Amino acid sequence: MSLSDLKYDVNLSIVFTELPLLERPAAAAAAGFDAVELWWPFDTNPVPDDQDVDALVKALESAGTQLVGLNFIAGDMPGGDRGWLSRPADSAGFLANIEATVALAERTGTRVLNALYGNRVPGVPAREQEDLAVDNLAIAARAAARIGATVVVEALNSYESPDYPIVSTEAALALIDRVRTEGGVDNVAFLADLYHLGRMGEDLHQVIAEHADRFGHVQIADIPGRGQPGTGELDFTGLLGALAASPYQGHVGLEYKPQGPSAASFTGLPGHS
Repeated sequence: MSLSDLKYDVNLSIVFTELPLLERPAAAAAAGFDAVELWWPFDTNPVPDDQDVDALVKALESAGTQLVGLNFIAGDMPGGDRGWLSRPADSAGFLANIEATVALAERTGTRVLNALYGNRVPGVPAREQEDLAVDNLAIAARAAARIGATVVVEALNSYESPDYPIVSTEAALALIDRVRTEGGVDNVAFLADLYHLGRMGEDLHQVIAEHADRFGHVQIADIPGRGQPGTGELDFTGLLGALAASPYQGHVGLEYKPQGPSAASFTGLPGHS
């Protein structure tokens, strides 16, 4: 496909934050987007109240926006948490959250579910955390398979997440391979966040050329400040052109911190009118 055929979605957990959450789908629609994504939108509650879920679903439907990506619970993200997947003390909460996440995804037609690995736990061997992550990812993937969804694994950057161990394409793909082999599931894929990979110095064109067939989702922001395309160092016309020419057919999530009003942040986005 061509650059103009790329499908963008807006991450409403980081864009349009000047508005209450339930007003953000309509703001995205007014800016020309029919697809959005979210981090876990119910704070640190693994099983949200039905009325809160109903209100979110109504806001999405009223705006005519499709929820195309959703995170499993990740803890207190502003406080430094980066997921519960691999953390022994948080594992039960993650498992409790699986059914709630899949149920919301089923209601909204969401088919990409992001499971953040979690920070290293002092005193717990890294292999023990990885074994737990493999087990929990396999459980999540089997639940997601019931609705035809894929669970994605994301690499973050160590500058902002110094205790998060999955900080490269190689590490994420190795974890995914373990889950697929040992867990007997095939609906686990790579969330290629070009911002995080770029901050870690990876050759993004090479990542796309070699691994786009393993992408389950893509997210973007400019480096180093995580602003919208055009505020930093990345050549998004070239990168997104390479992505458009690759086997990847999914959405590109706009997961950046707008420099100025959110509604004015889309002008430098290649292929978006």
